[in-house]
Amino acid sequence: MLKLKTHKGVAKRFKLSKGKKVKYAPCGKSHLMTSKTTKRLRSLRKARTLKHKKNIAFVRRLLPYG
Repeated sequence: MLKLKTHKGVAKRFKLSKGKKVKYAPCGKSHLMTSKTTKRLRSLRKARTLKHKKNIAFVRRLLPYG
């Protein structure tokens, strides 16, 4: 039996929660923070979950042991 390989690019960006939801950090927090509002930066701190079933299935296929 062969082991499945994890897609490392996806492994760095997504995590699977205990309920098998796919969590990710939103983009836009790496630089140019002074031009963004405080409210926007606060909302960027929170993790988000994928909503669309096709995207969730795609990420789960790339994270076989996640």
